[in-house]
Amino acid sequence: MEKIPMTPGGLVTLEDELRQLKSVERSAVIRAIAEAREHGDLSENAEYHAARERQSFIEGRITELEDVISRAQVIDATSLSGDMVRFGATVTLADEDSDDESIYQIVGVHEADIRSGRLSVHAPLARALIGKHIGDSVEVSTPGGSKSYEIVDVRFV
Repeated sequence: MEKIPMTPGGLVTLEDELRQLKSVERSAVIRAIAEAREHGDLSENAEYHAARERQSFIEGRITELEDVISRAQVIDATSLSGDMVRFGATVTLADEDSDDESIYQIVGVHEADIRSGRLSVHAPLARALIGKHIGDSVEVSTPGGSKSYEIVDVRFV
């Protein structure tokens, strides 16, 4: 089985979601199905079909989360150091055209959220950054064309 890299915070988030699904959502949907059954004819009962669909989603998500958690390889970035970009690094980049700076943390696929600066390790930008050092330039192909960035800072927090 292939290991899935993630930060300690990412693992906690997935475990919290799994706990919520198993202890709260699962029992709520079972109650909703039982209540919908009391309304009679199931073939034309929209509440019943919606509840069954929700149950299917919840069970599928539980299975997915259990698989991901069982294959998690937790990498604690605070134990790392240096100026080379690796998984868990928080990288400050300067756009070489506009000098605009942006900060990204390279994290696992299941915890990525670009709006909060958490970049998936499999994203093209992250792949271009890994292995590079402070002061290096990287070029990344984007939908809007090629972009060049300079690595200004690498931190492990």
